[in-house]
Amino acid sequence: MKGEYCIAGASFLSFAALLLLIFVHVGQINTSTVPHGISMATINVSGYGKALAQAFNDPIQGLYTANSSVPLGQGAGIRQQYEFGLYSYCAYVNSSAGQCSDHIVAARFQPYTTITSDMLLNYSQFTAYIFADTTFINSSYLGTNSHVAYYFLLLGTLFTALSLFTGVLRKTVLFVFSASMSILSAVFILIGAAIWTAIVKKVESINTMQLSQGILSGIEVSYGNGIYLSWAAFACLSAATVPYMISCCTFRG
Repeated sequence: MKGEYCIAGASFLSFAALLLLIFVHVGQINTSTVPHGISMATINVSGYGKALAQAFNDPIQGLYTANSSVPLGQGAGIRQQYEFGLYSYCAYVNSSAGQCSDHIVAARFQPYTTITSDMLLNYSQFTAYIFADTTFINSSYLGTNSHVAYYFLLLGTLFTALSLFTGVLRKTVLFVFSASMSILSAVFILIGAAIWTAIVKKVESINTMQLSQGILSGIEVSYGNGIYLSWAAFACLSAATVPYMISCCTFRG
């Protein structure tokens, strides 16, 4: 009976991890309530126009659009906030109205490219000059790392599902397989979450960057809750390995 109790606990933890990872994957695939509420990174640019006006002592016009239906990436004006998921990003003119980019497997996190593609040419040139020496503008570095992190999270999700579904079949050899899959998925999710945490942390440096004396950039980068969900999934998977391993040794059936 001890083995049966252990496998029940392990299955619960694996199921919780799988559910969390599914939420991570649906983040920003569209603007409906659940996907809208989940992202890997959030960038609020609502204060950027004011910061530019103060730094240049000149009115800023045409930087933003209030129309959520205008195409993304066409220089029609930036939105107030950009939220990035694993398959696409969404841009919002307010807390609810926005639109999302096309879905791409392993979408790259390239905030500078994304935001400046919505700007008129003169503003994108100003932005390139202002952020020239920051990680924010390094689309190659951010894109490559987020691309790699996606595959770790995807494989970690698949291994989690395998661990869950094989673990309920009540065979000692399958418990060994489930334990192995649980350990492997925890490692993969750890790596994916760590990469995302690191790249968003580096981009966060622009939060305190000054355009001129006493004038902050007006752009605020923050972790999306998808990163926290990934870390929670890692914790569940790490905890699940213990009862899986106990079941390997104690279950008889």
